[in-house]
Amino acid sequence: MAENGIVHPSESQWSLWGVPVFVLFKDARLVFKLDSLGLEILRIALPAALALAADPIASLIDTAFIGRIGPVELAAVGVSIAIFNQASRITIFPLVSITTSFVAEEDTLAKIIPEAVKCEDLEKNGLKHNELKELTATNDVEAANLENGAGAGAARNTDMKEPEMMYSSGSNTSVLDTKAENAEVKKGKRHIPSVSTALILGSMLGLLQAICLVLGAKPLLSVMGVKHDSPMLSPALKYLTLRSLGAPSVLLSLAMQGVFRGFKDTKTPLYATVAGDLANIVLDPIFIFVLRLGVSGAAIAHIFSQYLISLILLCRLMKQVSLLPPNMKDLQLGRFLKNGFLLLARVIAVTFCVTLAASMAARLGSTPMAAFQICLQIWMTSSLLADGLAVAGQAILASAFAEKDYKKVTAATSRVMQMSFVLGVGLLVVVGVGLYFGSGIFSKDASVLHLIAIGVPFVAATQPINSIAFVFDGVNFGASDFAFTAYSMVLVAGASIASLCILSKRNGFIGIWIALTIYMVLRSLAGVWRIGTGTGPWRFLRSRSIA
Repeated sequence: MAENGIVHPSESQWSLWGVPVFVLFKDARLVFKLDSLGLEILRIALPAALALAADPIASLIDTAFIGRIGPVELAAVGVSIAIFNQASRITIFPLVSITTSFVAEEDTLAKIIPEAVKCEDLEKNGLKHNELKELTATNDVEAANLENGAGAGAARNTDMKEPEMMYSSGSNTSVLDTKAENAEVKKGKRHIPSVSTALILGSMLGLLQAICLVLGAKPLLSVMGVKHDSPMLSPALKYLTLRSLGAPSVLLSLAMQGVFRGFKDTKTPLYATVAGDLANIVLDPIFIFVLRLGVSGAAIAHIFSQYLISLILLCRLMKQVSLLPPNMKDLQLGRFLKNGFLLLARVIAVTFCVTLAASMAARLGSTPMAAFQICLQIWMTSSLLADGLAVAGQAILASAFAEKDYKKVTAATSRVMQMSFVLGVGLLVVVGVGLYFGSGIFSKDASVLHLIAIGVPFVAATQPINSIAFVFDGVNFGASDFAFTAYSMVLVAGASIASLCILSKRNGFIGIWIALTIYMVLRSLAGVWRIGTGTGPWRFLRSRSIA
């Protein structure tokens, strides 16, 4: 990049390389620097990571309490949780991912468009473009309002990325609409059509999921290897049926978390999640042991915590956003459904691999399934910490792409990817040591503990790979590259399922974990390939200096 006719050597050399993949290594020495970008990432990532980890931690505590009942009950709950998580991810993950990106885009554009419309009105009164720029630059009050998110509602056609295309220069209607929305904004609420759309879809999908799980609990357990003569059937059926009643609250609360992430506010979801999970932890021993409800008590405690989380988030969201759009045509149903079906295919492929692994473990018996459940919970809980960086990357990149600020896109991408690798290495050590010496917390059965010790190397060694894979997902979602993430994951899942079927038959418990390692490696390679080849939304890496 040249400044005043001077080309900096390092920047010139970088651009001459012409290989987009090197953006992932650019400025690696700054990975720990707390500059404005680093602080923005941490401000979003840390609360998001804690919120994401809170629910699996609560599930771990459930697992610890249920493990005191017996290995059969532990294995039964493990199968039920695998089914419930599969259903939840199929329905909610596309919604949350799309909501975060769309809300971030609309919120960013909402801060740009009102100023452009205002300038258009003033220009009609005789002010020139340069005068308008000076007027906007000196309007400290308006700038402060915009910085605090007090901009007007998002434009109607959010598929158009250019702010100047979001309104018509000869349209009085767009000006009147913006002024009307500004009047509402002054009351402290924003009009973001994607928010209303997300809540409507989340509520509908939650009810649908609850109905399907309650009616299909027994057949689903049979598919997972829990047959009619299995001792796991009765406790698994009780837990799955009861926990399914909390599905509407789970999907609604996660949809609202996607909204807050789009606003780059991850603290509110954290507070709500911690409050709900603390309630779950307190109620677990009461319902399980004091009231002698067993696995049913664990499910009831979890349901209560999820409805508490939804209530807290809804109350906070109502203070910031008008949940009912001024016009039903403002709803982004078509846009949500189009991209949602793409991510639906991706999520089915992703979760099917993990669910199939759980099914293979269940077929080995209650002892291998109990050990697999403990290892899997640790694996997923620790890996989800990287999702905090993924959330930060998605929110920042969605805003930067909306503004076409490719310099920030490049810097944020390289920073979050480098931070994800460092996090993964740290998790490798913590998880490896912690699980090896602390597995007795989850079970006292010697056979279960032996199998856990066998799984420790796989659970720990895959942490850096998992971190990179999860953050690549957030980066691609921030670029709205939903089609690639769907198609590539279907291919990855196909290869992973084949390896899982072959290796589990040949090597049993160890074979399952080898196959899961292959699955995560392929996920990471898919992300590297997209950015490394400079295709799709990353074409700009090949056509300009990325200094």
